This record gives sequence, structure tokens and C-alpha cells, in this order.
Amino acid sequence: MALIPVADGELATIVTTLEMVRRPPLRPTPSSPLRLVRWTEPAPDKYRALFRRVGARWLWYSRLVMDDAALTAIIHDARVQVFAAVDPAGIEVGMVELDFRHAGTCEIGYFALVPELTGKGLGRWLMAEALARAWVPGVTRVALNTCTLDHPSALNFYRSQGFVAVRRTIETFTDPRILGLLPEDSAPQVPRLASRR
Repeated sequence: MALIPVADGELATIVTTLEMVRRPPLRPTPSSPLRLVRWTEPAPDKYRALFRRVGARWLWYSRLVMDDAALTAIIHDARVQVFAAVDPAGIEVGMVELDFRHAGTCEIGYFALVPELTGKGLGRWLMAEALARAWVPGVTRVALNTCTLDHPSALNFYRSQGFVAVRRTIETFTDPRILGLLPEDSAPQVPRLASRR
């Protein structure tokens, strides 16, 4: 057993890859006041605004560092489907991104609701909607990743939906708050360490 130091300004997280290799049994879709709307070729700024709104608390940053061309190449790819969860007032309060770019697999690239909706049972609705769209003919595996920076219940939630953990990896990266990609008060549950210099 060894402790591995993490450099000043860096964060470390354990990433768990989960998968589902058979379509789950049909069950009633949970009720919800939300609806899922497909975004066909969303503008990068619109996409990033929702990505930031749902992911800042969990330090999502990967799509914020991409230039417009790189992001557009992904979110406009015909094999990538982006959905917004929209409330009755028409406000986007969640997102699902399904990636079919690898034959036989649908990767749930991003899945989240705004933090204010956590614990209201809407995650079950969103996952039911995501899985209904993921299990298309030819798909034999649905996969996703979560990490220790995500909501503390995320891993158990995914398991309760039928996913099985198959791999763990460690990821380190520069704190996106230091880079100015996310506000300083994002993710208050993840402390910024003082420099030891």
C-alpha cells in the first residue's frame, strides 16, 4: 500500500466504469414534470451553459476546455445525441448525452440534473428516459463513468438502475477553479488545498 502525492493545484479522483450488458426488464417510467428534448446540433455556447449549470458542483470541466471546433465535432456528430431535461417553465435543468460512436456500445457520456433537483426522484425518471434511448437495435452494452467527485450517491444510484462496476482508474487534473473555468465557489465539498511552498 502506498500514498501517492498529488501536486499543488491538482485534484485526484477514482473513476468507476460501469456497464449494463442486457436491456433491463420493462418497468413503468417514473412520473416527472420534466420532459426530455433532443438538441440537434446545439451551438457550443448553449451546450457549455447547460454543461456548466449541471456539472459545476461536480467540477465537470472537460467540455469547457475544448475549443468550438473540437466540441462541435463531437456534439454535431450524428452518432452523438444530446438531450436537455426541461421543466414546465421551459428552463433546461438537466442533460443526457448518448455516444454511439463505438459499434455495439452506447456510452452515457453525461447524465445530470441541476443540484437543486437532487433527491426528488427525478434521476430515476431521467435514467429511464436515457436507457429507453440507449438500447437501440445493435447495442449490446450501455456504459458510463462516475467518480468520487460526483454526487456521493451516484455510484449506488447507477448500481440500483442495473449497472455493474467493471473497472476503476485514478484520474488527476488541474483544479478547474484555479484555471478560471469554474467559479471559485463551485464544488464547496471539494476543498482547495493551500500551497505548501
